[in-house]
Amino acid sequence: MDRTNRKAAIAAYKERKPAYGVYAVICSATGEAWVGGSRHVDTQRNGLWFSLRQGVGLCSSLQAAWTQHGEPEFRFEELDRLREDFPEIGRMDELKRRQSLWRARLHASAL
Repeated sequence: MDRTNRKAAIAAYKERKPAYGVYAVICSATGEAWVGGSRHVDTQRNGLWFSLRQGVGLCSSLQAAWTQHGEPEFRFEELDRLREDFPEIGRMDELKRRQSLWRARLHASAL
């Protein structure tokens, strides 16, 4: 990648709008689910999978299941996303409310 393309890619990354949302990680082998929320739900999977592959996942039960069953048994699902025009003042509260709702629906653990 040449210098101009790199600068353009960095500028585009910095200007992207947050995508607040709720996601789930589901283990096909056991049916276990973990639900979390993120400011960048569209890119959350990359960071999460990286930490799990390194063995340093933040959730010990998810890391244990990942270690036992392996990456092919896991899938990432975006469950819910806040509208782009959702008022900034209430975003985090709404995100927490939706995480709680999805955890109850899926009988999932928190991430």
